[in-house]
Amino acid sequence: MIRRRPLAAWLIGLTLCGGQTLAAEPAPTEFSAAGLYNLANSYARAGKPGMAVLYYERARLLAPDDPDIEANLNYVRESSRLPREAPTALARALRFAAPTVAAWIGLAGLLIVGTSLLAGRLSSRHRWLRRAGAALGLSMVGLTIGNGVVLWPALHEAVVISAGAPVRVAPVPMGDAAFVLAEAETVHMRAEHEGFVLIRTRAGRSGWVSRANLAAVVPTS
Repeated sequence: MIRRRPLAAWLIGLTLCGGQTLAAEPAPTEFSAAGLYNLANSYARAGKPGMAVLYYERARLLAPDDPDIEANLNYVRESSRLPREAPTALARALRFAAPTVAAWIGLAGLLIVGTSLLAGRLSSRHRWLRRAGAALGLSMVGLTIGNGVVLWPALHEAVVISAGAPVRVAPVPMGDAAFVLAEAETVHMRAEHEGFVLIRTRAGRSGWVSRANLAAVVPTS
């Protein structure tokens, strides 16, 4: 089965290991939104929409409000005759910051709540101020949790990096393909078995794809 990691682990993995995927590929020289964005542009100019979408998606995780990343990602998808994948209103509301920023906000919220509770034990004065501080801290923690919930599906998403990737009914390299995936299409990974990944498309179709044809949006190693 696909390995699941704590949120903090994959945030660090994405930031530090942005160049690693399920398939072998060149590593970017700068593990930042700008570095990933520039690498995506290079792949787009080279006529590799799958790799371009992969790195645009990774860049968008680190810079969710960057209009250039969003515009280029949509352009590559449309050029590949794939539909846009616009986030829902709730996702836009909760996705307020990059993962590392959201994590620090949550940590600060916990510190504020802890300080308020400690102050309440040491003194009974300024009760309203302590309650306000605790409410603020809890709100910050709640926003961070919401941000993490919105990001959770990205842990199991992958981009098709090969043209015409065959999808089979079983994890074996033989027989006719049930259907074919378009390059740059985004799929949901559900399980893994001996070099094959069980995927589910946006349209609800499922099957087994060779790992060589996919790259995880969030690096798994």
